[in-house]
Amino acid sequence: MTAIRAGLGRFLGLWVPMLLVLLAGLARAWLTGQADPWDWAGAALAVLALTGLISATHGTPLLVWAALGVCGSVLLFCAFAAMRLPDGPAAAGIVFVALLAVLGGAWLRAPPGRVTVALERHRAWSRLSGLALLAMAALLQWRGPVQPLRPAAERPLLAILTGLPLFWAEPGRDGTGPRDAPITAVLRTRFSLLPIDDPAALVPSRARLLLLAQPRALPPEGLVAIDRWVRAGGTALVLADPLLDWPSTLPPGDRRRPPPTSLIAPMLAHWGFARSGQDDTEKRHFLPDGGLLVLSGTDLFDALPARRKVGRGSVLLVGDADLIDDRLWLADPARPLDPRAWSAETPARLARWLGAGMPRPRRWMRDGDAVVLALRAAFLAGTIWAILGSMMFRPAFHARWWIPQTREKTEKTD
Repeated sequence: MTAIRAGLGRFLGLWVPMLLVLLAGLARAWLTGQADPWDWAGAALAVLALTGLISATHGTPLLVWAALGVCGSVLLFCAFAAMRLPDGPAAAGIVFVALLAVLGGAWLRAPPGRVTVALERHRAWSRLSGLALLAMAALLQWRGPVQPLRPAAERPLLAILTGLPLFWAEPGRDGTGPRDAPITAVLRTRFSLLPIDDPAALVPSRARLLLLAQPRALPPEGLVAIDRWVRAGGTALVLADPLLDWPSTLPPGDRRRPPPTSLIAPMLAHWGFARSGQDDTEKRHFLPDGGLLVLSGTDLFDALPARRKVGRGSVLLVGDADLIDDRLWLADPARPLDPRAWSAETPARLARWLGAGMPRPRRWMRDGDAVVLALRAAFLAGTIWAILGSMMFRPAFHARWWIPQTREKTEKTD
């Protein structure tokens, strides 16, 4: 009976940490839809540090087994949920955090034994080492493999012609005036932005890049100016939405509201873009390389996105301007520059389409079925791992592994 209780205790000591970490990280990952192992790093640090503190007497092999079981379940979940291998640096990072946390927690626990000078010194050294390991784990978890975007050293000039409130705030409780939208804040890290109202300003600006995002109605000479600029070698990224769903505090009919539909169809037809249908639903669209865009009210044209060579320049068309609305790509409005706070890869994709470098693509949960499959695989693997550990690490392995072998005599007391 005692052996059964001991085996059950070892099993729960391995299985419960895996369960707690997996569920805690899933609650965080669900906010963004990212299959990023780093979303589980904070939970792994806290749970495994406590595991090491509680189970310190069980020995290093069992503690390492527990940490690897937690990490294995997390990485298996991420792989199945995204249907891709997890990001390499993030996978290696969570393993390091887990090992540092579980060993740091164990070393904080004072080893038992008779009071000797050597043992007292070792207790102090063990606790100091445990604190150092936990501090290293916390630092690694805080920094992580992905950090908020910083301005690039070289930022080419990007002209922006738009009817969307990307550079100002509409009337509301937060006031009005110049204010960058979240997508604008991201683009500023890769480009020097030049908002323009008149296409005739393109040539004097010497800009070679243009973001044309749901502009207001342009006169014929304005359309001609854009066409000439592109044919002379310019690169234009066009967001043309047939049914814009951008939020606005302005009343219907107010001319300051974003244009509800694209007003540059004749120019797009002149460039050779042919409509192939319209999708009015909001959906998650996965690109061939695994990138994710969230679309709403999309004009499909030839494809998404579609690129055309126009004279010496080029045009890339996306039939949706809502995709840069931060409601469709940002989970935390306070952190637009942190890729780990994005719910879609829209900012990075726009920058890459315009030729700028961005951090490596994120991994995204594919759909509900993939998440269910991932949970089942992670729980099954974690349970099997815990059963194997409870069978392998019997009491013979429970040596007090950190106690120094010393023959110093016990201190005499008066």
